[in-house]
Amino acid sequence: MPNAPFRLCIILGTRPEAIKLAPVIRRFRANPQFETRVVLTGQHREMVAQVMQLFALEADQDLAIMQPRQTLTDITCRSLQGLEALFQELQPQLVLVQGDTTTAFAAATAAFYQQIPVGHVEAGLRTDDLFNPFPEEANRRLISQVAQLNFAPTQKAVEHLKQSSVVGEIHLTGNTVIDALLTVAEQQPACPVPNLDWNQYRVLLSTVHRRENWGEPLQDIATSFLQILDKFPDTALLLPLHRNPTVREPLQARLGDHPRIFLTEPLDYGELVGAMQRCHLLLSDSGGLQEEAPSLGKPVLVLRETTERPEAVEAGTAQLVGTAPPQVVSIASDLLSNPARYDAMANAINPFGDGKASERIEAIAIDFLKQRTSS
Repeated sequence: MPNAPFRLCIILGTRPEAIKLAPVIRRFRANPQFETRVVLTGQHREMVAQVMQLFALEADQDLAIMQPRQTLTDITCRSLQGLEALFQELQPQLVLVQGDTTTAFAAATAAFYQQIPVGHVEAGLRTDDLFNPFPEEANRRLISQVAQLNFAPTQKAVEHLKQSSVVGEIHLTGNTVIDALLTVAEQQPACPVPNLDWNQYRVLLSTVHRRENWGEPLQDIATSFLQILDKFPDTALLLPLHRNPTVREPLQARLGDHPRIFLTEPLDYGELVGAMQRCHLLLSDSGGLQEEAPSLGKPVLVLRETTERPEAVEAGTAQLVGTAPPQVVSIASDLLSNPARYDAMANAINPFGDGKASERIEAIAIDFLKQRTSS
């Protein structure tokens, strides 16, 4: 054991990052070999606070960068400037980032500029289309090139990193989102929604927020929902609205008056897990839900043209359906009317891990830092 704890910074800014890093933070903070500092950029303030509270976590610093209708340039510049000063003050020996957000990209870049090793949680996801999803595909590729520790969730992600000729170490760990999900699901969290009787309907759970679905694709998704509900009177739709007005306002306008559509504010993570446990089917453009729902036996229809998680499609737990109403309605109808087809998806094995990813990441980080300090 070193004479002084290893100095570690974990950076996050959005709710998905908070969920996937929560089990990692808990492990490192419980380990006396580390002095762990958790830093929020503030990219998604309220939604991150909900997750931190659920996992009984507190941040050490908050850069508070969030502004109304902020652009990618705004987020990147303010994150870089805030993290430069913070890293100079804290002098971390390792910086951990997660996924492919602009926060993760900025944090990895800020650490690289000061020659601080970067560990990339959930490394190696790819669509091979630089602008779909945008800006995530570019973000994760750029992070991979500066990371010295790449924590890959699946074997396919390992292969992607090898093909990208990364210079950092590559480790297969599983996905930390499964660690987080199983911890919360054990508590059987409630999901109260006014006027929604979970026993009366087969509830379709949806989340929609991705930038590539803004505009016409979002209108197509809304049309698909209306047609599905019209075709199956025993179904209802639960749609927590993203806070971004570019997403929520068109959905409110198209769907707000339907008696079997329940538009809510964003669910906290506990409520979301409760909704996944109780729903019949998910229709979503969320990457996280593609990973989580299979562990709860719920099929996922992915409202995107591409996915960086082809493992879910190959395993049969998810199906890529795009946003065009004929395709979405046809595939959803098949699952809603064909029990054998539904059961095949619901019972497929989740390819994203066993709930021990954060434990593996901790062990790898210890070995890495011991080697650096002894050399």
